[in-house]
Amino acid sequence: MTGPVSAHRLGVISCHACGLVCEDTLTRQTASSRLAPETDPHVDCPRCGAPLHRRRPNNIPRAWALLLAGLIFYIPANVLPVMYTSLMGSGSENTIMQGVIEFWKSGSYGIALVIFIASVLVPCTKFVVLGVLFATSQRCSRWAMKERAKLYRLVELVGYWSMLDVLVVAIVAALVKFQGLSDIEPRIGILFFGMVVIMTMLSAMSFDPRLIWDGDNE
Repeated sequence: MTGPVSAHRLGVISCHACGLVCEDTLTRQTASSRLAPETDPHVDCPRCGAPLHRRRPNNIPRAWALLLAGLIFYIPANVLPVMYTSLMGSGSENTIMQGVIEFWKSGSYGIALVIFIASVLVPCTKFVVLGVLFATSQRCSRWAMKERAKLYRLVELVGYWSMLDVLVVAIVAALVKFQGLSDIEPRIGILFFGMVVIMTMLSAMSFDPRLIWDGDNE
């Protein structure tokens, strides 16, 4: 046997629930039941009883749907105000970019950069990276497989910090209220931004990264 050893070449399959490695009997079951080749049959794990699949069923359509939902939520998240600021009796509502500009003008460069990176740079990068991963995996592309696998791990890592913007708004609002000189309150836009974060995280979690390497099969 030459080349990397894979579960497909060894004739084994891993349970998604408990991780037990079992003999891959799906091929024999498909042949005996005369199912169509594109049909995804399954047997149950002998240890935990969960259905065994070589790949998560319908993971690409589900990941696309969640990604598009996140993209749709991102529009009101940027158009609607995310916070209300009041200083000396004069108040105004700001969108994400208006908030970045306000913090920058007031000299809070660190907060402005954190909000810009967490609210604009990271979500847009995730949309592009996930879209590229889904499209290339759907086509069983052999293009830059190792780099694409690293990108997927990076997206998963960044996902845990995607709520940083919401956290910054909450902390700033609490600090301003504590000082009593001005007032900051969250607005409906921050709710849509939270939905963007949740949708993109669910999209990345729905994707089966083993599809990246399917183009490497002989």
